[in-house]
Amino acid sequence: MESLILNVAAGGAGGSAFFVQLFPLLLIFVVFYFFLIRPQQKRAKEHEAKINAVQKNDEVVTAGGLMGKVIKVADDYVEVEIAPNVRVKAVKSTIANVQSRGTKAAND
Repeated sequence: MESLILNVAAGGAGGSAFFVQLFPLLLIFVVFYFFLIRPQQKRAKEHEAKINAVQKNDEVVTAGGLMGKVIKVADDYVEVEIAPNVRVKAVKSTIANVQSRGTKAAND
């Protein structure tokens, strides 16, 4: 009878030891979520909103490094004037940054 009680007690201790070992992994995941994953998702949503709100005459920078003024906006692309009378079409998802027409550059 005593061996049965000891076996049951040992089994209960093994279950709690599993949770004690699992706790640091859960803690690491929570830290990664709040310090890495969540801020990145927030930045991605802000960037997507900025890209979807691009309008004519906004200054844009593409992922390839081209800078110019938006001339025409369509569903999937924008037409950007990178020099006088030089226009290129850029896919909206390749736009890295958008400056509204009311903002000025830092060095102006």
